Amino acid sequence: MAEGGGEGQTADAHPGTHDVFISYASHDTAVADNVAAALEGQGLKCWIAPRDVTPGAHYASEIVYAIDSAKAMVLVLSQDAATSPHVLREIERATSKRHPVVTLRLDQAPLPAEFEYFLNTSQWLHASGADTARAMPKLVSAVRLAIQPTVVPPASTPTAHTAAASTYTPPANRTAIVVVSVVGLAIAGLAANRLWLSNRRAASTPAPTVPASAVMSAPAELKIPEKSVAVLPFVDMSEKKDQEYFSDGLSEELIDMLTKVHDLRVPARTSSFYFKGKQTTIADIAKALSVSHVLEGSVRKSGNKLRVTAQLIRVDNGYHVWSETYDRKLDDIFKVQDEIAAAVVTALKVSLLGGGVPRATPTMSTDAYTLYLQAQSIRNHALQSADAERAIDYLQRALKLDPKFARAWAALANYRVLNYGYYTSGNYQQVVAEARFAAEQALKLDPNLPDAHDAMSSVYDLEWNWKAEEVEVDRVLALDPGSATALWAASGFRLTGGRFEEAVNLAQKAVALDPLVADNYATLAMMYFASGRLIEAEAAYRQALDLAPTGSQLHFLLGWALLARREPAAALAEMEQETDERYRDVGLALALDALGRKSDADRALAAAEAKYAKVVEYPIAVVYANRNDLDKAVAWLDRAYQVHDGWVPWLPWDPLMKNLRDDPRYKALLQKMNLPLE
Repeated sequence: MAEGGGEGQTADAHPGTHDVFISYASHDTAVADNVAAALEGQGLKCWIAPRDVTPGAHYASEIVYAIDSAKAMVLVLSQDAATSPHVLREIERATSKRHPVVTLRLDQAPLPAEFEYFLNTSQWLHASGADTARAMPKLVSAVRLAIQPTVVPPASTPTAHTAAASTYTPPANRTAIVVVSVVGLAIAGLAANRLWLSNRRAASTPAPTVPASAVMSAPAELKIPEKSVAVLPFVDMSEKKDQEYFSDGLSEELIDMLTKVHDLRVPARTSSFYFKGKQTTIADIAKALSVSHVLEGSVRKSGNKLRVTAQLIRVDNGYHVWSETYDRKLDDIFKVQDEIAAAVVTALKVSLLGGGVPRATPTMSTDAYTLYLQAQSIRNHALQSADAERAIDYLQRALKLDPKFARAWAALANYRVLNYGYYTSGNYQQVVAEARFAAEQALKLDPNLPDAHDAMSSVYDLEWNWKAEEVEVDRVLALDPGSATALWAASGFRLTGGRFEEAVNLAQKAVALDPLVADNYATLAMMYFASGRLIEAEAAYRQALDLAPTGSQLHFLLGWALLARREPAAALAEMEQETDERYRDVGLALALDALGRKSDADRALAAAEAKYAKVVEYPIAVVYANRNDLDKAVAWLDRAYQVHDGWVPWLPWDPLMKNLRDDPRYKALLQKMNLPLE
């Protein structure tokens, strides 16, 4: 509020319901007014003093009622605000009412201890107050996410897992303290939706490097479910520290088992593993993942001897609900997994359906299982073609030991597709045949294995057989509602059918299930982008970058969205920051063309064609389409089509391809790919 409000006569006129209370110091009145205008321009009702103070009412009472009846607070934070007792009292009141606080910070003034107490979970991104206009799109999106449970699966979803999920709050993008930077925001993380992005040759998104202090907590206004647990990566305590793949594998197996338990909220693997190697407290992790319990442990493996320790901790009081140490032989690893999962379920008093806790035992050969874990561990690191080949070798050796190992067959199919998709490794027809055979073997051995249906969906994806792929993806969701990957793909299929709201909803569910993964926000951004919701798309891309600042192609993707918003100067700034040089040149060509710098754009385009003609066929086609050189655009599209470039299915929804829409060759290409005609 503006400082120094006087006390008028007490009145019964209380403020009506509204979305946002805006808190600010009087020195920042102009910024606060701009914030109110931006939010109200997007349909969000604001309360701001002195504008909304009822004449003759008691000023302080009006403020209290306004804060209490708001859904969230926007704090305009500056040096003046940080020294204002009025602003401090407003923050204290809002947090006492468990309202989310969305903070727009204007300078680098140090915070008093009282402010740090209320805002200590935030990541501070500093900027100049002169650039506040750039922050408004993300501010709008952050407020929407803070006040609306949009990423929570609807309660009507007829599955046990999603019904449970509907009671929890998405932890990463709806936070008790949501911080919005004015400048310096970028995006990261490549959306992993196989249907819509160029996973054929995209470099893997690096592991997030955001410090633990930057992790945003779950919103305090909604109750964290009692029956919830995050499984953290078990620590490798082996003498040589060479069994990380095994300890990680045990953690992943437990996540997979517990995810399938009715009425138990379990964050996905990628979000739980986000904290690996970071100096983060259990309390911070629980807040970020919106869970009331954490399962942690260690593994010591020596030859055929195995020691596993595990403990279940209740976060709010640090109480050890359950702990156990298992000294077993390696052959007993599946029994240990079963016992740990059963103990967690018992301790949390979770109701069990359909025969109890899902059991492990994917194979009778521990040697085959060890090889499988080694293969799976490779996908969690920066992946090159040679790494994929090494994983394929591990899986082939595992299958020689146990030809009935269904999960190994499924993993083999996925690695075959991945190696071709990223690196065009091998002959297309041969890769499809080998991947199909492996997926069919997995399905034959276990028709109800989600991994097997996911593997078959990846084969259909490589073939661009959308209808068959959708059947498999929906089957994965029926068997495993907690599969974020399946949600990504299902989101893409809904988009194909023009069902934009469903597409966004499914992408939001993926964020809710796996909230600390940049890819999920990038996927959500894609759905917004295709739906024409460009402000929200930009905000989601920037949220992705907060998690993975150096992700390959992500400045490029943000620049793409900014070009669609007719902001070529901002797009050029993003293209210049692109870390993947394969996409930087073609991105520069796009932005420079939009700015009218034709000769500079020509040089950038020539560099892209000379160095990476077999990598960026589709983006080069976009450059020519925007130049209205339709013959060259179609020629490059045809090149992309011939190699099944993963960018091509994006064609119907790409606003930068609008110049092609009336060309009969454009519609012919859509028909060849079984994509919808507009």
